[in-house]
Amino acid sequence: MTTLPDGGRDDPQALLRAEGERLARRLTQTLGGGAADVDRAHLLGLSLAVNLVNAFLPTVEQVSRHAGRPLHAHLVGDERGRAVVETVTQGGERHARLPVDDLLGSALFVGGRLHPTVQAHLTDAMRGSEHHATRALAACLKSAPVLGALRRHLTKLLQKRG
Repeated sequence: MTTLPDGGRDDPQALLRAEGERLARRLTQTLGGGAADVDRAHLLGLSLAVNLVNAFLPTVEQVSRHAGRPLHAHLVGDERGRAVVETVTQGGERHARLPVDDLLGSALFVGGRLHPTVQAHLTDAMRGSEHHATRALAACLKSAPVLGALRRHLTKLLQKRG
């Protein structure tokens, strides 16, 4: 289990790195092989967590504003020190909370296993140069299962406001 240094529960980037570490361990078990694979899976896990969440937060704000229901989205720690996307209304009232591990899980996994499309992109990212891995990672982030999961979470957030 990744532990956060003192004050880490209040540091969004530390929370996000911890989620990336957890995802990296899961990817290492799924994709890994040798020592080089562990390092690459670690990089992929951190990159996926940081990029997905950092893209999701402003998207929530933009989509909710265009829908006429503006929300502010930010990362906070929950009682266990895990990262949570929290949305608040313009008046500062808490609107909804979405654990980052749920967001990542729904975007990357189906039935406890990597979605086949995601698996194909990440397997590809495990091979070749860093440039090749970056392109495969970008393709994963733009894939239908990832974008579909983000869309479902956005829809739920907007429906919660009534």
